[in-house]
Amino acid sequence: MDKNNWQTKWPERISYGLSDAADNLVFQVMTTYLLYFYTDVYGLNSGAVAVLFVVARIADVVGSIVVGIMIDNTHSRFGKSRPFFLWYAVPYVVFAILTFATPNFSQDGKLIWAYITYLGLGFFYTAVNSPITSVLPTMTQNSREITLLGVVRQLGGSTGQIIVSVFTIPLVALFGNGNEKIGFLWTIVLFGIISLILILNTFFQIRERFTVKEIAHQPFTKVLGMLRKNTPWIVLSVVILLFWLVTGIKNQTTIYYFKYVWNNADLVPWASSFTFSSLIGVMMIIKLTVKHDKKNVMMFGMITALIGQFILAGGVYFTNLIVIFGGILINSVGNGIIVGLVSIMIADTIRYGVALGIQAEGVLSSANILGVNLGLGLSGLITAGLFDLAGYVPNGKQNIETLKMINMNYVWIPLIIYLLMIIILHFYNEGKLLKVIDSNGQN
Repeated sequence: MDKNNWQTKWPERISYGLSDAADNLVFQVMTTYLLYFYTDVYGLNSGAVAVLFVVARIADVVGSIVVGIMIDNTHSRFGKSRPFFLWYAVPYVVFAILTFATPNFSQDGKLIWAYITYLGLGFFYTAVNSPITSVLPTMTQNSREITLLGVVRQLGGSTGQIIVSVFTIPLVALFGNGNEKIGFLWTIVLFGIISLILILNTFFQIRERFTVKEIAHQPFTKVLGMLRKNTPWIVLSVVILLFWLVTGIKNQTTIYYFKYVWNNADLVPWASSFTFSSLIGVMMIIKLTVKHDKKNVMMFGMITALIGQFILAGGVYFTNLIVIFGGILINSVGNGIIVGLVSIMIADTIRYGVALGIQAEGVLSSANILGVNLGLGLSGLITAGLFDLAGYVPNGKQNIETLKMINMNYVWIPLIIYLLMIIILHFYNEGKLLKVIDSNGQN
């Protein structure tokens, strides 16, 4: 399509991308440091935290579907997805701050507090993150423009992730001056305020332009019928789940690996800084998708991430920090390609659904947030559960079994999951999907 037919301008594109940066400023603190915060800072038992993560993820799976249905049943002058940024930004930030607050309760009281705040944060994260994906195919019908918007979004998201990875621990040290409870609280307050401003900016700047009114608010039974026929969406949903499972396991284990294997938690920001290369992967998408199908580009990202993970494994078992950092860098390039394509390919499955006669961007986009929630929840269960079985002792000297378990979480489990992702993606039939979309006149 000719560029003159593009509907969005750069202020809108940048504002759209900043929505994911906003979410990641809070979300990445939660996924990377919350397990450590609960066990080593707030003093919760790792086994109890594992159960909490399971319960939270079950709630989040339900919440993802509920929010998707809410979007599809929203009648507003602002559209179906856009008003969610306005309605839920403040509750999201408030619950983020409460999650990292540390009231002086009994052990049972602390656990109850963790349940209330973490479950609330999970729901409101879903409420502000799902519309980022669901709004995309309504902003434009230009396939190349959807790809550009998806890349801009992921550049914003990856930037937010890198900021959290590099600056969280130093900010905790700065604000806490040796007190991690205070440090984590003021760090999340800072990130939360910035997040709130960016989410509200997205609401004011973006627009929904393409809604087919005749099929935009269909009964849920009809939506389910379309989902069963939308095989590309089913395959992509499994890929998303596996991607966030491996991401959660690696992120959560990083601080334990450097704190207890290298006996130097100060290496965490250095290791995390090499994830900046995910931006390289994201930016490669624009050029790669000109000549190659999105499926093949994502497959290339998975293979790149797998190679980086093998290099990291070599660094771990030869105790070579330079090799570990190199593995992280290459792995992150691949991860950037994978996650950068997720919202773009979901947009394709939404347009495929329209071609099948149902516009249900809310429910279809819930695959992304559902995969995030379920994948990260299972990662928390796996990590915390295995650590507890191995005899993990917070802030203490770890036994040999725990150190082996840390290495397993950091190296071998991710390798297996990357291989599974490659196998599953093989069943994504992009040729059939694009043929149906083209026949419906959506490109």
